Amino acid sequence: MTVSPMPVKAIAGTRLEISGGRRLDGELRVSGAKNSALVLMAACLLTEDALRLSNVPPLTDITAMGEILSALGVRVQRGGDAIVLHGDHITTAAPPYELVNSLRASFFCIGPLLARMGMAQVPLPGGCQIGTRPVVEHVKGLKALGAQVTIEHGVVTAVVPGRQRRLTGGHIHLDCPSVGATETLMMAAALADGETVIDNAAQEPEVIDLARLLLAMGAKVRGAGTPTITIVGVERLHGADYAVIPDRIEAGTFLLAGAITRSRLRVFPALPEHLGAVITKLEEAGCRIEADGQGLILTASKVRAVDLRTQPFPGFPTDLQAPFMALLATAEGTSMVVENIFENRLQHVAELQRMGASIRMQGNTACVEGVARLSGAPVHGTDLRASAAMVLAGLAADGITTVRGLEYLDRGYADLEGKLNAAGASIRRLPTVAA
Repeated sequence: MTVSPMPVKAIAGTRLEISGGRRLDGELRVSGAKNSALVLMAACLLTEDALRLSNVPPLTDITAMGEILSALGVRVQRGGDAIVLHGDHITTAAPPYELVNSLRASFFCIGPLLARMGMAQVPLPGGCQIGTRPVVEHVKGLKALGAQVTIEHGVVTAVVPGRQRRLTGGHIHLDCPSVGATETLMMAAALADGETVIDNAAQEPEVIDLARLLLAMGAKVRGAGTPTITIVGVERLHGADYAVIPDRIEAGTFLLAGAITRSRLRVFPALPEHLGAVITKLEEAGCRIEADGQGLILTASKVRAVDLRTQPFPGFPTDLQAPFMALLATAEGTSMVVENIFENRLQHVAELQRMGASIRMQGNTACVEGVARLSGAPVHGTDLRASAAMVLAGLAADGITTVRGLEYLDRGYADLEGKLNAAGASIRRLPTVAA
């Protein structure tokens, strides 16, 4: 993919202009889970048959993953919310650097490529700059399955020695419950010879979603959603038709949009079991949340301060820390927010302060003293979830808020402004003026 050079004095992209102070009402529809869809797309590399995924969100990350798979030889067909992936003619096991470098999830390809082709050569991944996200757990696990792995010049090369070029089942203990490593190793083990046990596995809903897809493809997986996952390898996987789960992070963002505007909103489809920690914190803050079988109904009037710490699932998700901090900036009282997952995920604090938020930082901890009102200002989203936090803050602020950094926002939210406008918000997407 060729990228045209950007003029030095130009600012690329678009901006959102938000007229704040409006209450929301009605329903917000949740798209399919981006973090699940990306790994499910990579699973097409495990089979020669067609894999059809539905409820796939129309996001730039999804497009990028499709381009990476196309570069490997996969035929990608998109129609509506469905995507069909034909991996019958894989032409290379080395995706190009310029594509992989823009998308963290591209590293998922190393597991299925290695399992099916006996080798893989994948550049170290890129994505939002929210902290170091090492692949050491992936590499350690692949070595436990019999692969020879080297890292040179920013590229991870993995080879299965021997004539059969087939991985061998083994016991893997993850030092930390990495979602990406758990999913990569599940896919690699699905075609390995023998049984693989992953201890201290991630328990996120996206891991369960992958396990269900692998089962639909003929894999033998048990224990997904618990700290121990067992996979018995099979010689061949077949195609499947599978629907992606609703995006729990988008659902949580919508609940927070209702809370920060002191509104009543229905968010659907949403699974309460995916949002337990978020629902608990919102209720502690004074919101009322009801489940109606398909979604969640939030009612908010006064919001009070709460403390939260980000943790692996089922703890509070790091992806909702920034949006929740925007809410706490408007709450009554003082909140403590501790970011335990990514060391650079408090960059949004300075932008919230620009809007009048009272926040003090020390290390990975932010002390948020709620203010009576935020005021509109020009702000910049420093990563995907920080961008969402700026939008939420803009909904509650007096006056006009201009949000830049939409290249991040569009990676994880499909038509966010359109959905919010349908519920009563006033948001316009405008071209960014060149400097």
